Amino acid sequence: MNAPNILLMICHDLGRFLGCYGIPTVRTPNIDTLAQEGALFRQSFCTAPQCSPSRAALFTGLHPHSNGVMGLTHRNFAWDLKPDVLHLGQIMRNTGYGTALIGVHHESRSGDRTRIAQRCGMDEYVPGGTAPQVAERVVERLQRYKTQDKPFYLQVGFTEPHRRLGPDDQDYAGFLGDYIQVDASLGVTVPPYLQDTAGSRTEMAEIQGAVHVVDVAVGRILTALEELGQAQNTIVVFTTDHGLALPRAKCTLYDPGIETALIMRYPQGKWQGAYDQLVSNIDILPTLLDTVGIPQPESLQGRSLIPLLQRKDAEWRDRIFAELTYHEYYDPCRCIRTERYKLIVFFSAAPAYMDCSQSYHPRSKPIVPAAPRREYHPLVELYDLRNDPWEQVNLAGNTAYAEIEQSLLRQLHAWMIETDDPLLQSPVPSPMHHWAIDKLMGVV
Repeated sequence: MNAPNILLMICHDLGRFLGCYGIPTVRTPNIDTLAQEGALFRQSFCTAPQCSPSRAALFTGLHPHSNGVMGLTHRNFAWDLKPDVLHLGQIMRNTGYGTALIGVHHESRSGDRTRIAQRCGMDEYVPGGTAPQVAERVVERLQRYKTQDKPFYLQVGFTEPHRRLGPDDQDYAGFLGDYIQVDASLGVTVPPYLQDTAGSRTEMAEIQGAVHVVDVAVGRILTALEELGQAQNTIVVFTTDHGLALPRAKCTLYDPGIETALIMRYPQGKWQGAYDQLVSNIDILPTLLDTVGIPQPESLQGRSLIPLLQRKDAEWRDRIFAELTYHEYYDPCRCIRTERYKLIVFFSAAPAYMDCSQSYHPRSKPIVPAAPRREYHPLVELYDLRNDPWEQVNLAGNTAYAEIEQSLLRQLHAWMIETDDPLLQSPVPSPMHHWAIDKLMGVV
């Protein structure tokens, strides 16, 4: 049997806002069909609720503070993968795969296209483009791969449904464009963590339009894969970096911020069904390496999902961890999540939640009445997810939950020690901090 190809598609800011995850008003027939044909992970989470750190974790199998990307990688945010950390593309190319990255790159330092391709192990890198444009470029690459005698690793990045800056006189960033229209044809779903207002409904209708555009692009790619006779021997992964760009979701460690869609289809591997175990996006890389028979580096912090895909009742983890260090500003926090409980520890008195709206006047508001954004982080937050799934009532300090709180604190601390989290030693300076010191000293 020939080595399987890998087609990995990742979106911006999608969360689990798809029909196959129970959203009835968003039109995603192609992604929903992919889920029916493959494995759907209902309890999939990312390691960080923002773009670059989450993607870096996915493509390295390491938590952000271990791979070096603890903030955004573009402009003067400037975070980058540690030199000795391998990107999935590098591993695949070193194994003899043809490699390409089409669309969004956001997991290593931005800059020159050639340097990015080399750092991520890509034979070619074609940046930018709308979802329809990216889809056509991917189809062209698939046609080219059909004539080659080696397997391919094709990484596809969609910008949508990320927010888009509007005209200069518009005081909010929406989701529409000349190719994205409002879609309320099946109604509108307002997530339960938002107030059901006219502003929220407007934003959700825009998001539904953007997600539908992604679905059409995914359908175009999957159809081409089938027509070229490559579907049976290709591992297809569809996922996203983190939750929707809405208040108290993206840029927070609450579930709406770290929830992700994860669908994996491999007909020859007979991956099928829905799974409720806690999985993390650092599990994707070891799963792919396991499937194609590549030895896994001992440094990996994720786990191969193959035992679950072979037997649903396989022994599995009972907790996942996630982190935030930098996004728009320094807001360090770490969390542990089990099936029932979430505990978050904050290391700075930043605002109660980071505003991800990119807008002077956000159109959506969270339902939490006791924690407006102008308030500040407590030291610890603890939530009972069974009785409080939207994390509204902080139980930290409640004597009835003291034993649970202490147990989770010990487990979180042990994980930070095990993974050598720099927050245990001191505050973490940004790349720009180091540049500023160099500037003051006349080094640059």
